[in-house]
Amino acid sequence: MIRPDVMILAAGFGTRMGALTADRPKPLIEVAGRPLLDHALEAARDGGGRITVNAHYRADQIAAHLAQYADIHLSVETPALLDSGGGVKRALPQLRTTPIATLNADAVWAGPGPLRSLTGAWDAARMSVLMLLVPRGRAIGRLGGGDVAMDAAGRLTWDRSEAGLVHTGAQLIDPALVADHPATVFSLLDIWQEQMDRGRVFGVIYPGRWADVGHPDGIAQAEAMLADA
Repeated sequence: MIRPDVMILAAGFGTRMGALTADRPKPLIEVAGRPLLDHALEAARDGGGRITVNAHYRADQIAAHLAQYADIHLSVETPALLDSGGGVKRALPQLRTTPIATLNADAVWAGPGPLRSLTGAWDAARMSVLMLLVPRGRAIGRLGGGDVAMDAAGRLTWDRSEAGLVHTGAQLIDPALVADHPATVFSLLDIWQEQMDRGRVFGVIYPGRWADVGHPDGIAQAEAMLADA
């Protein structure tokens, strides 16, 4: 089974958190007594290889927190935020496997390691991207509808309705797609759309529980999920 290098996306401003991110970055907000970033690191270590974390907003605090971990690489985006795709592109020298994995820093998991669900299903001959999904009804803390629909073969197309499956932010992706993108600042959405048009974006359902901690109410919801695990 492959063991992909992992990028944890932690550079955003966390504006939906309101006052909670006035003096700290969202990845350092605590859920169940631990910073969100530590939850993400735990998920990355379970089935992942080398780990890189990107930072922009209050990057000094992220750096100070990561100083306790000698094996974590920090990619600081300065002076400007590079968006999800640009952030991964900047960190590619540290991400040396094919595929690579990405995780969001504002997600909490209860169940098997998310990367193990992905690596067991990866098929490079058919796939350029493999997303880890949960049904909308199991997307704790999620605001809005779903993201994608999945056909019988596991191939994905966009579906923003309540019937859509939710992308957890965990994925495997061919790093060549990121390296070859002409822009410096760009979203991974650009790559997903291009590869969906080619029929090369697939999904797998996560068997455990997942919480989106992108807004203040998500903290208590994630803590309740963990307490019930």
